[in-house]
Amino acid sequence: MAVAYILLVLFSAVFIAAFILLVMGVINFDYCNSEIPPGVSQPVKLRIIHMILISTAVVGQILENLGICSQVSFVRYMQGRKTLGADQNLFIKDLRFDKVPVRIYQPKTPSASQRRGVIFFHGGGWIFGSLETHEKLCRSIAKESKSVVVSVGYRLAPEHKYPAAYEDCLNATLHFMKDIEHYGVDPARIIISGDSAGGNLAAAVSQTLASRSDLPKLRAQILIYPSLQALDFNLPSYQQNRAVPLLFRERAAFYVLQYLHGDASALEDVLEGTHIPSDIILNYRKWVNADYIPRKFKVRGYKPHVLLECATEVYEKTKKFCEPNLCPLLAEDAVVQQLPETFLLTCEYDVLRDDGLLYKKRLEDNGVPVTWYHLEDGFHGIINSFNSDWFSFSAGKRGVDNIV
Repeated sequence: MAVAYILLVLFSAVFIAAFILLVMGVINFDYCNSEIPPGVSQPVKLRIIHMILISTAVVGQILENLGICSQVSFVRYMQGRKTLGADQNLFIKDLRFDKVPVRIYQPKTPSASQRRGVIFFHGGGWIFGSLETHEKLCRSIAKESKSVVVSVGYRLAPEHKYPAAYEDCLNATLHFMKDIEHYGVDPARIIISGDSAGGNLAAAVSQTLASRSDLPKLRAQILIYPSLQALDFNLPSYQQNRAVPLLFRERAAFYVLQYLHGDASALEDVLEGTHIPSDIILNYRKWVNADYIPRKFKVRGYKPHVLLECATEVYEKTKKFCEPNLCPLLAEDAVVQQLPETFLLTCEYDVLRDDGLLYKKRLEDNGVPVTWYHLEDGFHGIINSFNSDWFSFSAGKRGVDNIV
């Protein structure tokens, strides 16, 4: 009996040691293959957050390999486990709009007039994120701007592929707009907003609603470092920030492939630009083109990418990347011209920076007023940690203040 107990203890110790070594090995590998440029806001803090996120992903992968749960489920659980209590300044209620989960934030202080309404779509690469992960941000926007905020809990990939997230966001928005007076919202002051993948969804929903004559016209759209195209992952910002946390170039391509059809087998083709035929790529060069990125954003280095041929079977998997509901940067001018006034936030150390810059140019070229705020020391995801105690960043707070 004693021998068996000793063997069990030894086995457990070896297993735990191997587990720790495996986790630390992966973290160290990722640490060595990531880069935090000197201009990033609070670099040590960013490095620590990045290591925590990598550790969570590694543990999730181990649990998946052991058959306990999927990596995606574990990461989602860890991200959403912190819940906030009641707020003395807000009425907060969970509802469903056309079967889509939403959380509504309404200021408790009386208002002499109807309030503005802000519809918010969370980021997370269409795979992660929830009503919980963006709770602090939505509360802050509601309180500081004295607005009614509706946060939308759309379906996530890879379980629910494109266009599920887009359809949920559109349907929830339509439901809200048709019942706007019930929430004391001014029909002339409705704003669509979102960060990262949520910025993609906000841009797509805004485009869809642009020509609707049966609904109130949107007052504005707020796009926070949005993902807007999947044709070119070799723009200057993708090259310069390819290994900058919290969003690597490869991961950005992986996420959009997971959203598209839950399969990342075409990842290398997407990164190389061999997923769309060259004649189609050239057709969209009028909008997706590194030549339109101002010179000052290329000083950290940029090498023009040579177009290569695309295999037919790869294009069959990725041809929906040419649909504006998936890649809003590709919408026709006639649609862009009808879009509302836009607030656009970009970060210097973000692979998605140039998506935002190219959309800014398209909007301005088509006569749409744009307020652009660029965080020179910002990185992807900085807004969502603006008020997270030790993990907050001063640049993120500046970004939120400008959004408000």
